[in-house]
Amino acid sequence: MLKRVLVANRGEIAVRIMRAARTLAISPVAVFSEADRDALHVRVADDAVEIGPPAAAESYLNIERIIDAAKQAGCDCVHPGYGFLAERAVFARAVIDAGLVWIGPTAEAIELLGDKVASRLTMENAGVPVTPGFASENAEVDADEYRAAAEKIGYPVLIKAAAGGGGKGMRVVRGPDEFAEGLEGAAREAKGAFGDPRVFIERYVEKPRHIEFQVFADEHGDAVHLFERECSIQRRHQKVIEETPSTALTPGMRARMGEAAVKAVKASNYVNAGTVEFLFDDPRRQFYFLEVNTRIQVEHPVTEETTGIDLVAAQFHVAAGERLPWAQDEITQRGHAIQARIYAEDPAAGFLPAAGPLLYLREPTGPGVRVDSGVVQDVDVPVHYDPIMAKVIGTGPDRETARVRLIHALAGYVALGVPTTAPFLRDVLAHPEFVAGRTYTDFIPTHFHGWTGRDAEAETVALAVAAGVGERSPGSAGPGVPADATDGAASRIPGPWATLGLWRIGVR
Repeated sequence: MLKRVLVANRGEIAVRIMRAARTLAISPVAVFSEADRDALHVRVADDAVEIGPPAAAESYLNIERIIDAAKQAGCDCVHPGYGFLAERAVFARAVIDAGLVWIGPTAEAIELLGDKVASRLTMENAGVPVTPGFASENAEVDADEYRAAAEKIGYPVLIKAAAGGGGKGMRVVRGPDEFAEGLEGAAREAKGAFGDPRVFIERYVEKPRHIEFQVFADEHGDAVHLFERECSIQRRHQKVIEETPSTALTPGMRARMGEAAVKAVKASNYVNAGTVEFLFDDPRRQFYFLEVNTRIQVEHPVTEETTGIDLVAAQFHVAAGERLPWAQDEITQRGHAIQARIYAEDPAAGFLPAAGPLLYLREPTGPGVRVDSGVVQDVDVPVHYDPIMAKVIGTGPDRETARVRLIHALAGYVALGVPTTAPFLRDVLAHPEFVAGRTYTDFIPTHFHGWTGRDAEAETVALAVAAGVGERSPGSAGPGVPADATDGAASRIPGPWATLGLWRIGVR
């Protein structure tokens, strides 16, 4: 087995990897920038190596410094987590060339699946359903060629970057008069984000669901799926709430999509953990291949909570050359799990990212509650990186139990010093359409356009109570939150909290 791992990441995923490593008697080593000297992942590690200034390009994206850190710390393997260098084939090759074990898929699979055009063709050849679309073989974008293809596919169409994802280089075009501007904008943004202007076109599916399947494969030709996650609650194409099982799938549809996900893995000679993402056209009961994420996903905890499988630990086993320990028919799901991502953002100001000192932190506990955190009290939330602070997961024997537990947990999550998305997420979870399981990728712009936050006084009181400040008296936790979520409210806010200002504690 492997003995010492360099975790080439930061925040909650770095902490999660380190905890899994320890269960396998693998010593975790952190890397950190100057901005992260006191960060939680540095404190959790057995050892830590500084790799540069705060800017990611000079630290967490600097391959040479990370490889040097691994050698300096005596590591025999590297885990990239997600984000940063996790889906860079050049990094995977550099790790292997340095004589280290790479905890992830092969560089060849990363290259193939990172190119949306090549991966789409691979899936078509493997018999995995794809949306009707067009991708030019030319390196240059020919507007006339693409316009003709759009007319043949039929409007509306979606123009997407060939070399990346995350919503960058993506435009919805609803008619011929919008096409030129949409094509030019998508190609320009793709060039800026990925250094590659190539785009492709797909039929735009109105009000789709985003459903993905967790997959795993080993070096011996075995591949399985570990069921689905529904990730339809998104803002700007970024997921904010994920759950499993999906309310949309029948057992038969689940089996069909799972089989397609395993086909996708085998067609790309994939190894280790990955996620096959599909668009699900609910009214037509059809699904289409979207992409493969060649890494562990942010939302992997909901799969762990319902299958009982430690996915990160499994990554280490597979990277060490072991066979998958489960056959497909041995993997079962039990109960329901829902995850909410807490960001240092102000949802009432267009999800504007925030940074600053975390003056007070209180994380929820209780039955059916899991918190994967990447922050610690009295340390700054830095401005240089993705603003995710933590993931809060609610689990239960059924969806309603998991949902209510998660609402209670979010009401008990207190972060004083920066605004967070916790109040917004509680409102989403309490919305009648979410309660009914009717979730689509345009859920947030449809139901929460112009969301301005909860009543500031009620929210301030609730946070103060959760922080143990002030006297308790009957009160409301705000709209959409169970009445006992904060066990009453404080009549006033004494002490240092009174002078912080509402923006400092995440309310408007």
